[in-house]
Amino acid sequence: MKLNINIKGKKKIIEINEEEGKVKIKIGKKEFSFKNNNYKKEGISVARTNIPKNKFSKKEIKAPIAGTITKIFVKEQQAFKKNQKIVSLSAMKMENEIVSDFQGTVKSILVKEGQKVKEGEILVILK
Repeated sequence: MKLNINIKGKKKIIEINEEEGKVKIKIGKKEFSFKNNNYKKEGISVARTNIPKNKFSKKEIKAPIAGTITKIFVKEQQAFKKNQKIVSLSAMKMENEIVSDFQGTVKSILVKEGQKVKEGEILVILK
């Protein structure tokens, strides 16, 4: 899963991947990897709950976290490319740009700007 976030006016890319029982979190150029349920380093504390392998599927794009939809960058029937912005989600006073992990075509958009969404809620359905 890849998120573009804005922290104090600076854009950061956060990547979360799970491979072979390890969770890897990459924030900018720093990478953190852990096996156990808890990991603590440089003032960052992560409690591993249920991090999915991938929030995206080939048929739908889901909200990686709960928040409010602030911008929708695609339209129905529109083709999009890998790493293209799909929606912007505001959560915990941060703007999170959700980008695609693949290319495809938008079948339907299930949310509107200003709408509150829950983690895992389907935002966009693909063809």
